[in-house]
Amino acid sequence: MRKKKKPKVKKSINRRKNIFKEIFCVNGKFEFIGLLKNIMMPVIGSLIVGFVTKNSMSIYDVLKKSILTPPNLVFRIVWIALYILMGIAAYRIYMNNKQGKNDHGGYFNYLVQLLISFLWAIIFFNLRLYGISFILICILLLLIVITTVKFFKDDKIAGALMIPYILWVVFATYLSLYIWIFNEM
Repeated sequence: MRKKKKPKVKKSINRRKNIFKEIFCVNGKFEFIGLLKNIMMPVIGSLIVGFVTKNSMSIYDVLKKSILTPPNLVFRIVWIALYILMGIAAYRIYMNNKQGKNDHGGYFNYLVQLLISFLWAIIFFNLRLYGISFILICILLLLIVITTVKFFKDDKIAGALMIPYILWVVFATYLSLYIWIFNEM
């Protein structure tokens, strides 16, 4: 007599539950409000910066840009995804901190780099200081790497969630340099 095969649907559901637990449960604990706060912090910050810079965005359309520059819609989609990933990473560190684990300044570094990221947008779009914004994005990239290393030391998943952010900011640094060279120098 043959054994009955278990339906694949059940395995898929269990796999999703495990992924949820791996990402959102820190040391077996989940805190919805903490997760929401940490995701909304970069999202709300970006909405405020978007409001502050909205009148300057038309200038961006007429700048000389690299052929690798994606359409504006791609920027929006990528940043939303990155803010969610960053928020989840920060949430994991936040939860570890609540449980008494020392993050070696990782959460503080995260907040600093987030503020610098918002400041970069104002300097780039409103003030149109492309050279200064390039220097600032280089500093930002360094801070993101430091933050990611600190996150990795505290929580491997939090560190891994920051990798796409590093990759995107490396690309944004190239775009910023290109705009500085071909529009301001």
